[in-house]
Amino acid sequence: MILIGMLDSPYVRRVAIGMKVLGLEHEHRPLSVFSDVDQVQAINPAVKVPTLVTGDGQVLMDSTLILAYLEELAMHAHRIRPEPETDPARLRALCQTSYALAACDKAVQIVYERRLRPQEKQHQPWLDRVQLQLHGAWRQLDASLREEAPDCLSIAGITIAVAWSFAQQMVPEVMAAGDYPAVAALTALAERQPVFLATPMAG
Repeated sequence: MILIGMLDSPYVRRVAIGMKVLGLEHEHRPLSVFSDVDQVQAINPAVKVPTLVTGDGQVLMDSTLILAYLEELAMHAHRIRPEPETDPARLRALCQTSYALAACDKAVQIVYERRLRPQEKQHQPWLDRVQLQLHGAWRQLDASLREEAPDCLSIAGITIAVAWSFAQQMVPEVMAAGDYPAVAALTALAERQPVFLATPMAG
């Protein structure tokens, strides 16, 4: 399998760490959708990362779909039966993952608005709305983590930590590290794990 994309993308990093945790061998090609557009387009005409090229040459994109595929692959390899879809812990983890992805999406939108759009064309009411959504997602997630936090090396834990680290590095002025202490604590624990240290955001 081949993973396409730079680790400065929280979505690519999420998949890269997930693959290591699941014990799935793969090649990582750190191609940029900006500076390596021709190479990425040759692999995935949609020019979207992360892109996973499967063992039989199929192209899969979207970090959530990729991880769902990889989890099934790992369970099949280890003959592990998945938990029932109605399992409360699974549902909680899915909800926590969804809020982390929503927050990540909003942080990415802020970065794109500020870096790709000329300053005179940036729309502050839009940025205000995105920041409101960003804080709403983190607030809900922080409250959920105070009730019960996932393992930092679960898909939910990886997603939360990668999203928070990305936001803290890319838009630190939008939110203080102390605003959401439960999220920050889980991220600090995750970022100390060997698989995170081996998969740095700037890698």
